Amino acid sequence: RGKMIEVPVGEEVLGRIFNVVGESIDNLEPLKPSLTWSIHRKAPSFEQQSTKTEMFETGIKVIDLLAPYSKGGKVGLFGGAGVGKTVIIMELIHNVAYKHNGYSVFAGVGERTREGNDLYFEMKEGGVLDKVALCYGQMNEPPGARNR
Repeated sequence: RGKMIEVPVGEEVLGRIFNVVGESIDNLEPLKPSLTWSIHRKAPSFEQQSTKTEMFETGIKVIDLLAPYSKGGKVGLFGGAGVGKTVIIMELIHNVAYKHNGYSVFAGVGERTREGNDLYFEMKEGGVLDKVALCYGQMNEPPGARNR
C-alpha cells in the first residue's frame, strides 16, 4: 500500500516551483527537505485557532474598502483572461513580503506554462521570489492532478 502525498515545507521551499505532488519542477538542484507534511492533515483544533477577526491590510485601497480580506484566511481570485488577476496577485505578494515581512504560497491551478513562467520571472525581477513558494497544477495535467 502506498503512502499519502507529502510535500516539503519550511524556508527551503521559498523561491522554488513545485508540482501538485511536491516535486520541484524549476530545474534547480534537487531539494532535500528536512521536513515534509502530508497534504491530508487534520485541521487545527478550535483551541489552536484564534477567534479574533482581524482585517488584513492589503495596501490596495479598493480591496481594503470594498472587499476586505480576513487575516489568516484564504482568498480565491477568479476572473476571465486579461482582467488583471496576476497584477493584483503580484501586488499582494509584494505587500505581504515588504509591508508585513511575511511569506506567500501561490497556487496556480489550471495555469498555462507560459503564464507560470512569466509570473516566476516577474517575482524574481521584483525581488519577492525569496518570500514565496509556487505550486502549479498546469493545464496540460489531468484534472485530478490539478484538483489536489
